[in-house]
Amino acid sequence: MSDYNKEERDIFTTNSDGRIRKQRKNPKLDNNFFKWGLTIFLTFLGCILAVYVLFYNDKLSANFAKINKILAPVYVGLIIAYLYSPLLNILEARFMNPLFRKMKFLTESAQKALARVTAIVIIIILSVIMIYVTVWVMIKHVFPSIVSIVSNLNIYLNNINEWANKILKDNPTLNSYISNDLNRYSADITAWVNENFKTLTGTLLKSVSQGFIAFLGKLWNFIIGFVISIYVLWSKEEHVARSKKIIYAFFSRETANALVEGFRYTHRTFIGFFFGKIVDSVIIGLLCFIGCTIMQQPYTVLVSIIVGVTNIIPFFGPYFGAIPSAILIFAYDPLHPGYALVFLLFIVVLQQVDGNVLGPRILSTSTGLTGFWIIFSITLFGGLWGLFGMVIGVPVFAVIYAGVRQLSRNKLKNKGYPYKTRDYLTIGGIAEDGSPLPIPPVEKKPVNKSLYMKIKESRASKKPKKKEKK
Repeated sequence: MSDYNKEERDIFTTNSDGRIRKQRKNPKLDNNFFKWGLTIFLTFLGCILAVYVLFYNDKLSANFAKINKILAPVYVGLIIAYLYSPLLNILEARFMNPLFRKMKFLTESAQKALARVTAIVIIIILSVIMIYVTVWVMIKHVFPSIVSIVSNLNIYLNNINEWANKILKDNPTLNSYISNDLNRYSADITAWVNENFKTLTGTLLKSVSQGFIAFLGKLWNFIIGFVISIYVLWSKEEHVARSKKIIYAFFSRETANALVEGFRYTHRTFIGFFFGKIVDSVIIGLLCFIGCTIMQQPYTVLVSIIVGVTNIIPFFGPYFGAIPSAILIFAYDPLHPGYALVFLLFIVVLQQVDGNVLGPRILSTSTGLTGFWIIFSITLFGGLWGLFGMVIGVPVFAVIYAGVRQLSRNKLKNKGYPYKTRDYLTIGGIAEDGSPLPIPPVEKKPVNKSLYMKIKESRASKKPKKKEKK
C-alpha cells in the first residue's frame, strides 16, 4: 500500500494561499476578433467530427476496436481486481489485520503492508488451485462425458425406441408410426454425425492451429490482466481516492456528492450480486454433485457443472440447467424414467433451499426489484447482449431503477408533493398546496330499461297493497 502521508508537490507555480498564480494575458489574444475566430474554428472542427461520425462510422468503430484490443489486458485486470476485492477485504478484516496487530514490534504501516501482501499471496494461491482444479475436472470428467454422449448417440436413440415400444405396445398402429420416425431420424442423425466428423478430420489441422493461436491470445491477455489486477489490488484505496479527487475537482459539491453516492450504491449492488451469486452457484453445484452421487445418476460431474453454472442467471437459471440435464439422464436409460423424475424433484428441492435459505444469507445486498422487474430486466438485456446480458441484467436494471426512483423522489420533494408510492394508491389529484385529493366517485349512468321491465313495474304499482294484520 502506498504512503498517504507523503507530501504532494505542486507542479505549477502557486501563490502563498496555494492557488495557481495567474499569468498576464497576452493583449494579442485578449480581443473579440480572436475570440470570434476561435469560436468559428472550433465550430468548424465540431462539424467535421460530426460528419466523420455519421458517414465514416466504420473507420471510427475499427479504431475503437483496435484500441479495445490493445487495452484488453487492462480490462481483464480491472475486472479480476474488482471481483477479488470482496475476498481481499474479508481476508484482511477477519484474518490478516487481527493477526499482524498482535506483532507489537512492527509499526502500523508495516502491519497493514504485511496484511495486504499476505492476503494477495493467498488470493494468488487460491487462483492457481482453482485453475488447476477446473482444468483437471474438464480433462478428467467433462470432456470424456461429452465424447461418450456423442459416440453413444445412436444407442440413446435405440433406448428411446425401446421405451416407445414398451409404452405403446397396446397400440400397434401408433407404435409402428413412432418407431419408423425414430428409426428414420436415428439414421439421419447418425449420418450427420459421421459426415461432420469426416469433415472435421479433414480440416482438423487448420482448426486446431487457429484455435490454439486464439487460445494463446486469450491466455496472454489473462496472464497480463492477472498481473495488472495484483497492482490494482495493492493500491485499490488510492485509486478510489484519486477518482473522488477528480470528481470533486471538476463538479460542484452537490453534484460530486450525488455522483460519489451513486457510484457507491452501484458498487454495492454489483459486487454484492456477483460475489454472492458466484459463491451461491459453487455451493449449489457441490450440493448437486453430492446428491447425484448418492442417487447414482449418470454424468454426475457434467450435470453438476451445468446446474451450478446456469444458477448464476437469476430466475431462469435453474430451468436452463435442470431441463437439459433431465433430458440427458432420461436418454441414458429411458426404460427407467424414475431417475430423471427423481432428479427433477431433487432440483426443485435444491432450488427451494437456495431461494429461501442459502440465497438470502449469501447475497449481502438486495437488488430491490420485484419479480416482474427481474423478469423484465433478464428479458430485455438477454435480448440485447445474450447470455452475458442475462447475467448482468438484474444489477444493471437495479441501478437504473434506483436512480430513476431517487430522481423522482427529489423532484416531488422539491415541489412539496407526496413522494412515497403507497401515498399515490388513493390519490385522485394534488391540490395547489400539495395536499392529496381523493379519487372522485364514479357517476352511475342511468340505465335504459327495457319494455318488459317498464310493464312489470307498472303492474306492480297498480296492485293494491295488502293491509297489515293487527
